[in-house]
Amino acid sequence: MKYKILILLLLIFNLSFAQNDLDKTEIESIQKLTDLFKAKNVDEISKIISYPLNREYPIPAVKNEADLKKRFNQIFDKKIIDMISNSKIDQWSEVGWRGIMLNRGDIWIESDGKITAVNYQSNFELTQKKNLMLNDKSKLHSSLKTFKSPTYKIQTKSYLIRIDELANEKYRYASWKIGRSEASKPDLILSNGELKFDGSGGNHTITFKKGEYQYNIYRGIIGAKDAAEISLTVEQKGKTILQQDGKLLE
Repeated sequence: MKYKILILLLLIFNLSFAQNDLDKTEIESIQKLTDLFKAKNVDEISKIISYPLNREYPIPAVKNEADLKKRFNQIFDKKIIDMISNSKIDQWSEVGWRGIMLNRGDIWIESDGKITAVNYQSNFELTQKKNLMLNDKSKLHSSLKTFKSPTYKIQTKSYLIRIDELANEKYRYASWKIGRSEASKPDLILSNGELKFDGSGGNHTITFKKGEYQYNIYRGIIGAKDAAEISLTVEQKGKTILQQDGKLLE
């Protein structure tokens, strides 16, 4: 879902800012990248990736060069390899400080050619995601087994939190006190959560309401280096009564 949100955001907000006026250094970086994929030089490709390389949840991120080499063929099938290696310069666009994208964001790189995102899923990963979701559901409490797609699993100081996207394009929040498992009945379940983007950088909030309470899950895609990747804020009648930073779990 993290991965899907980014793709959707790029399509909605970023395409209008795309420019093809790449400078000489950027063109050379793209040419080097396409040559590496033409040669299928996995060793060198693994060195020009910004780790961790996120995959769509619940597929785990690629942690390092060794992990990339192990999973290269799972991520980069013939279709994406051909797409990159046969790409023309006019298929690459600079999108401000966000980087340079191929086509409509299938792959993102920095000006030096370092790969920052691969927004493409091979048939292997599509099957892998389906199998991981089935395995995930088998471990959940019966009240949580129905959902469209898992979104986030979060651990804060006090809580284990699970966010799932439902079939009606709303979101569900379930939480347990630390130490309890997802197989047990959640301490709290909230439905009808709504996702809203904060600008065009990818940051977003999923909001759940229950009476005079509002639960906000904030995901910071772009922000200060030491900022938490995700956080929980609970408000009562507009006043913050709880705020805890969290970490994403795989």
